[in-house]
Amino acid sequence: MKPAPFKYIAPSTLKEALDIMTRHGYDAKLLAGGQSLIPVMNFRLAQPAIIVDLNKVTELNQFRKTERGGLRIGPMVRHSQLEHSQTVAEFAPLVHETMPHIAHPQIRNRGTIGGSLAHADPAAELPVIMVALQARFRLQSADGERWVNAEDFYQALFTTALEPEEIIVEIAIPPMPRHAGYAFTEIARRHGDFAQVGAAALIKLDESGYCRQARLVFLNVGEIPMVADQAAALMIGQLPSSDLIAETAMNAAQNEIEPAGDIHATTDYKRHLAYVLGKRAIQQAAARAREARGL
Repeated sequence: MKPAPFKYIAPSTLKEALDIMTRHGYDAKLLAGGQSLIPVMNFRLAQPAIIVDLNKVTELNQFRKTERGGLRIGPMVRHSQLEHSQTVAEFAPLVHETMPHIAHPQIRNRGTIGGSLAHADPAAELPVIMVALQARFRLQSADGERWVNAEDFYQALFTTALEPEEIIVEIAIPPMPRHAGYAFTEIARRHGDFAQVGAAALIKLDESGYCRQARLVFLNVGEIPMVADQAAALMIGQLPSSDLIAETAMNAAQNEIEPAGDIHATTDYKRHLAYVLGKRAIQQAAARAREARGL
């Protein structure tokens, strides 16, 4: 199919883009990489009157390390840039580990981090990773800017905290905690397909090997990234034994996710996958944390 008729505008500065969004609001749709928007338009599931192409706004296509060791990433940075960056590998290793799971190389060459985060697909990897890392998003309009925590940004299926006139202009990833381990894992029918279920974990240990911080977040088992805080809290102050890890993953799979069955997997099967992947992610994160501690 072909998209419905629309007006195309390609601003060259952020100010121009913000002015356009102020004037047109709900009638306008931002175009970043287009890997999600264009197919939706072709099926006429979205029929925006105006497309605002951000690809000429070069100020949004940059990323840098902060003085404290975090990252600041512009929304127009391509997936492939993050995938192949040594800076990202060193200072945001969970992001680096996740990037090859996203679709295929051709899509990663065009897709952008801001486009993926704003699209808010519950089966997408990057929203889950940003929630796991407790990232923050800087949202800007012609009237000003505000910061929103990644966990608060996602509100419902394909629904975010973005107002019609706002643009994500920066993603701030905090420094990785010292002596922390990380992991991401997912299961898809074929590599590059949307994952049936995925899990991201962060574990920090003290000098004796006891857990001091734990975070577990799932993808595609609810309308938004599903944070299993209550389950992760079971690990705090404990040695991450095999039994404890299994108990944590089971608690998360049974009590803290809301999977919907589909043509590929029933609700019960998704809970089973969440248990298996959650346990696997915690095990790997804990192993990396022990290695970082020299234990």
